[in-house]
Parts: sequence; structure tokens; C-alpha cells
Amino acid sequence: GEIVIDGKVVNDLSPKDRDVAMVFQSYALYPNLNVRENIRFPLRMRNIDPATHEERVLRAARMVELTDYLDRRPAELSGGQRQRVALARAIVREPNVFLMDEPLSNLDAKLRVSTRTQIAALQTRLGVTTVYVTHDQVEAMTMGDRVAVMKDGILQQVDNPLTLYDKPANLFVAGFIGSPAMNLITGDVVEHGVVVGDYVVPVPREVLAKAGDEKTLVLGIRPENFRISTEGIGVDIDVVEELGADGYLYGTLAGLDEEEKLNAAQIVARVSARTPPQRGTTVKLNTDPATMHVFSEKTQERLTD
Repeated sequence: GEIVIDGKVVNDLSPKDRDVAMVFQSYALYPNLNVRENIRFPLRMRNIDPATHEERVLRAARMVELTDYLDRRPAELSGGQRQRVALARAIVREPNVFLMDEPLSNLDAKLRVSTRTQIAALQTRLGVTTVYVTHDQVEAMTMGDRVAVMKDGILQQVDNPLTLYDKPANLFVAGFIGSPAMNLITGDVVEHGVVVGDYVVPVPREVLAKAGDEKTLVLGIRPENFRISTEGIGVDIDVVEELGADGYLYGTLAGLDEEEKLNAAQIVARVSARTPPQRGTTVKLNTDPATMHVFSEKTQERLTD
């Protein structure tokens, strides 16, 4: 394939000539240089006119709110501040493309959220194409205009975040996008649907036709699309999480013995936190067929439109 930046094919160019600024997972700051000199370093390496250095350094520092720390060394900074120095060092180059390789993975959970929003706002202000590599699907969903999902170096699906969420192309994408993840439940095919436990989940005839002679299919149901009903998939509740406005039930198919439960897929449902069922009880969960996804167990591809 070809890599095209600003209308030019750059495959045969050396990395230093591609005008791509990299932000690393490990910050890669020089411990013997202060913040000002760390930010200035790319300008010196690229022989940029020294008369412009201070103005560009200050502009980059202002963008990431580091003007009060320019004389400090990396050891005197917090993890979040060091990450912002790494960002400023990329910004000061004024490149055509930013490449960010898991830049938040070394931060604690609270700092990741705040820094994530800062990076997203910064990208909007700069208007520079940014390729952001992450294993955190929440980062991908909240920051990306387009998201590419890869597995073992092979592209699985490329689309906007909501399309990935609503129409995952295969089981890998379905299980990766969403928190908590989509429930993926395997069942035997019968005339009008798929058997899960002692309940037949209705599946549209045209979807069953696409499955051909497959004996089993995988149903994909988001936790928020389950509802407690008088009939449906029986689930023994193992854990109830009450989070204020919402709650989550975690359980396994009803009727399994203890050994079977250990190997069974966990089922997660979102419910009202005000009146959640109790741990140790059994509920029946149903869903609107329009919100359900059906996948081939053989090919792992999506069968529903």
C-alpha cells in the first residue's frame, strides 16, 4: 500500500523527511534538559532558524499549559506534566501529521481521563491529522473521528465510532467496542430462532437463511439492550453493581452446575440502580430483536443488516 501525506507518497522517504511528529508511550524526555530545552530540541535538530525558537516554544507551552514549568527538569514534574512536555515537543515542530503511540498508558485512571480530553481539544484547535494508537476502546470511541480496529496486524473494520458500536463487522469488533462489552451468547439454531438455555430467542427468517446449514450461531446483545421480563433468557445473578443512576447485573445462564458456571460466558445487563434484583436470584432477560446482532460461528462475520 501507499502512505500519502499532504498529497505526497512518502513510502520511500526516510522517517526524518516525512514531517511526522511522534509522541511516545514512554515520554522519552531528556533528564538533563529542562522543559524549555526539551521542547526546543526538535527545532535544533531540524536546523530551524534560532530566532524563532523562543516564540515557538512559548506558543507550544501555552497550548499545553506548561508556561510555569519551563525551567523545571523532568524529574520535578508529575506524570501528566511530563506527558504534556512530550506533546509540546511534537507541537513545536508544526508537522503535517501527529503519530501518538499509546501516550496515556503510563498515567493513572483519573489523569488519563483529563489528559484524554486535553489531547482531543488540542487536536481540534490545531486541526492537524492525528493517528492515535491505543488498546483502550474508550479512548478510541471518545477521541476518534474514524476508528480502525486491528487484530494480529489485519484491519478488521474502519468507520466512525457510532457505526462500529451499532454495526460491528465481526465478533472481534463486537467484543472490543463497548464498555461493558457486548454479550456474545452461542446457541443452537431451530426453526424460528436460537436456543439459549431453555428459551428460544427469535431471529428473523432472512438472517437464519444467511446462516445456511450452520447448526449454531452467536447472538450479540449490548448490556443496555437487555430488559427484565416475564419470559426470556434465564440468568443466575452473581454480582450486582450499583453505580448511582444505573446498575449492572453479572451472571451466567440459569440451571448450570458449579463446574459449568466456571466455564460459562458471563452475561451482563444494565438495569435501574434504584430497584435492582438481588444477588443469588434468577431473572429472565429479553431484548428487542431490532437491537440484537447475529454472527456466524464459522466465519465470525456479522449476519444482521
